[in-house]
Amino acid sequence: MKLKWGAVAVSAVLAGAAHAQSSVTLYGAIDTGLLYQSTSAASYAGNAKNLGHLYSLKDAGIYASFWGIKGTEDIGNGYKVNFRMQGVFNSGTGKFGLADTTGASAIFGMQSSVGVSGPFGSVDLGRQYAPMIFAMADTDVRAAQYFGSVLGAWLGLNQAAHWTGTNTNVPIGALYDDNAIVYQSPKFYGAWLALEYAPGGVAGQFQGGTRESAVLRYSNYGLNLAAAYYNGHDTNLAAATPTGLDNNRFYYVGGKYTFHGVSVSLGYGLGQNPSDKASANLEFISAGLGYQFTPFFRLTSGFYYMKDRNDSANHSSEYALGAEYSVSKRTLLYAQVGYVNNRGTMNQAITYGAPVAPGVSTTAANIGIRHTF
Repeated sequence: MKLKWGAVAVSAVLAGAAHAQSSVTLYGAIDTGLLYQSTSAASYAGNAKNLGHLYSLKDAGIYASFWGIKGTEDIGNGYKVNFRMQGVFNSGTGKFGLADTTGASAIFGMQSSVGVSGPFGSVDLGRQYAPMIFAMADTDVRAAQYFGSVLGAWLGLNQAAHWTGTNTNVPIGALYDDNAIVYQSPKFYGAWLALEYAPGGVAGQFQGGTRESAVLRYSNYGLNLAAAYYNGHDTNLAAATPTGLDNNRFYYVGGKYTFHGVSVSLGYGLGQNPSDKASANLEFISAGLGYQFTPFFRLTSGFYYMKDRNDSANHSSEYALGAEYSVSKRTLLYAQVGYVNNRGTMNQAITYGAPVAPGVSTTAANIGIRHTF
């Protein structure tokens, strides 16, 4: 009898453990390579000068090097508590990445969030990726990579709107948002919705520093579609007292279709300062073509055109071609080339972290390796 009750007690303990299973994972990626660029500048500033050709060890040829800790706890009935802390670093120097404040760095500058997921979808709170960036990546053959992609086109809009690259609080759209509340719905016939709201936390000013966005995505039968809306108050005004000024609005629509290894994509983005369209009223068009030759090797290409709607003399065209070969599940070798033709005050760069001077064209080539863990 004692043996029987002992077995019952052990079963009860194990059942409780299964009911509240939890896991913690350390993960990340290191991405580094060699970059040649025919022209260069010291910053993204509107008055930056051409310093000539550049040859360097370059971090983040495909995406940023990063490390993170994530975990989940199953609390039963299909519900889980999740957390994620993720930070970017420079593989060449070991330095942490930028924060929203100029001159500061952040250990977990990409994500530091906690939330709940279940049959209703998920809700996460903290610093997070803005949902709009996933919509752009899903509808770009180049997948919003750091070299020659829709991400670079969007960053080009920000540079044209006087972002100097010294913090992550950009004037058009957002890659990351502090203090964000993000809801992701379940998929319904391949479609799902993401909603974001970030309270500003400014005393006496309800809208001061707030952010809000909505993203609708669809993925099925090789077709990806996305539409994104983003709106921000007091964006990129770190030195000013928040007033609730509505000065950051971004719209994006795009699509990508893949059939028998061939992928094509098309996207359109519009960025404005609603309070002063004379200072920022910009748009871009993106197009891509790629082919997956084998499960291990693919070629991708993209074209990204950007213009100032207030002054037609300010425009730029960028072309990029990349090859990727998977040595293993975790290691990727890549080679890519790009050319950008800047006119007027445009200073669109080919790859993030390698600025070019306004009105100056450049050619770049990059080879590297990316390893995930």
